[in-house]
Amino acid sequence: MTTTLIGLGVIAVVVIYLISIYNRLVTYRNQFKNGFAQIDVQLQRRHDLIPNLVESAKAYLSHEKDTLTQVMEARNGAISAQQAAARDPVDSKNIQRLGSAENMLSKALANFYAVAENYPELKANETIQQLMEELSSTENRVSFARQAYNDGVMTYNIFREKFPNNIIAGMFAFKETAQLELESPEARQAPKVSF
Repeated sequence: MTTTLIGLGVIAVVVIYLISIYNRLVTYRNQFKNGFAQIDVQLQRRHDLIPNLVESAKAYLSHEKDTLTQVMEARNGAISAQQAAARDPVDSKNIQRLGSAENMLSKALANFYAVAENYPELKANETIQQLMEELSSTENRVSFARQAYNDGVMTYNIFREKFPNNIIAGMFAFKETAQLELESPEARQAPKVSF
């Protein structure tokens, strides 16, 4: 009788321990998904500002249509990657595509800023100044949200890989997730806006 109670007690402790591992995996996965949702909000804000900036700059940059076209194409690619990543932020490939697309957008914007430096009347335009300030502020917000997301992903991946957590994670298909990284050091810098 005592042996049976001890055996049941051990089984109960093991079951409770396994349940706690599963619950922590769910918690960490939901935390990094929430982190991605914060990035998603800021990226959407960034993507919404760009057409206004391009439209406002068109009159001044009539000879720079290629630059404006590159910015809009990069924006459209970033939106597409953002939507795919938002549908499944657990998929590492979607997160890597998003990082790559945002890198292309950052490069296109840097090129736009460099061209804008050559047009004093563009730099003096109050609407352009305001849009560029908002875009710069949004870049900072994206950086903070990306850091929080990456911290959440790191916590999730570390917990998921530890023994015996990796067994439970494998049984319930908790997949490894990638951090959102930019591909080039220049893209890690927020665009500089100087007027």
